[in-house]
Amino acid sequence: MSDTEGATQDRNLFEQTYGEPPAGVWAAPGRVNLIGEHTDYNAGLCLPIALPHRTFIALKPREDTKVRVVSDVAPDKVAEADLDGLKARGVDGWSAYPTGVAWALRQAGFDKVKGFDAAFTSCVPLGSGLSSSAAMTCSTALALDDVYGLGYGDSDAGRVTLINAAIKSENEMAGASTGGLDQNASMRCAEGHALLLDCRPELTPLENVSQQEFDLDKYNLELLVVDTQAPHQLNDGQYAQRRATCEEAAKILGVANLRVTADGISKADDQFQALKETLDALPDETMKKRVRHVVTEIERVRSFVRAFAQGDIKAAGRLFNASHDSLAADYEVTVPELDIAVDVARKNGAYGARMTGGGFGGSIIALVDKGRSREVAQKIADAFAVHGFHQPRALAAVASSSAHRVD
Repeated sequence: MSDTEGATQDRNLFEQTYGEPPAGVWAAPGRVNLIGEHTDYNAGLCLPIALPHRTFIALKPREDTKVRVVSDVAPDKVAEADLDGLKARGVDGWSAYPTGVAWALRQAGFDKVKGFDAAFTSCVPLGSGLSSSAAMTCSTALALDDVYGLGYGDSDAGRVTLINAAIKSENEMAGASTGGLDQNASMRCAEGHALLLDCRPELTPLENVSQQEFDLDKYNLELLVVDTQAPHQLNDGQYAQRRATCEEAAKILGVANLRVTADGISKADDQFQALKETLDALPDETMKKRVRHVVTEIERVRSFVRAFAQGDIKAAGRLFNASHDSLAADYEVTVPELDIAVDVARKNGAYGARMTGGGFGGSIIALVDKGRSREVAQKIADAFAVHGFHQPRALAAVASSSAHRVD
């Protein structure tokens, strides 16, 4: 949906639900991470782009602390909560995400934030690994910032305050572990660019991102995104388990986080030997595999940025492939649908293909020559039919802009 289409539909949903017009309509994008998976919570590097696919929120502030939200997924069901006395995990279902943003802002000392009525309309595919949840929390944060005059939405540095509220909502109210990649992408990406996000905690908001040109037209390319429609669920403990393993490994290695380890290996004269010595210091095979993925993935982000900037698309594609293979073998977050989609894309002319997002379902991306997306997507659909999988959904991604007010 265009901004105009989304704003019109969402405004109509709001007025049908609440019987009055909203104060405005805001939108935040879903994202695709080009490379750098499961690195954000290890203080690593990642490289997302914002999608043109957005979640729209029509919102009006209230004088009390009540929150009412409705979605185009179920337009006849209004979820309600009260911010007064609300505790973490105090809201069930999807409404925990937007309610949690207001709760997080109030927890951060923004007492002027009160209740609100809101309606959501979205074209970010749900459960696809394209971060529909961050699109919802970030659009909510921007809307609340605007209507309550907090003043953080107008600058890149200021938006970090809103990002933190969105992250807190997902982690503590909705109970979905997230490291911050998705929210930074939704709030800080620029059109035609990928966001190189450096997640080291010691960096300031102005130091931890840089905009990297990602012009597919320049190299006559398309970025195919295929939502495998495999069930995508990060709340079952798999994500948290891997995060805990990485944190335990850092303790054993005597470092603050695995980024310190990765940087040390990157600077070593013999990187292969340095990696071997690091892994030899870890007690079990699973932990060794998790750490090997994180360390090598951080280095792949650096290499991809260089390769794409130099127009070495074959090298960029090889890095996509290496990333997926590492996520499959070492981090063990792929499922058959992801692996088969990647394999089919590679066999049908993609420079490289990989799963994107947290894994355990969701989407793959493939770097293909312009005009080939539809053909490759059809080959994947044909393979899925043979295997009895749900039919996938495909879209061609371009690097879009971050969250903004649309009406």
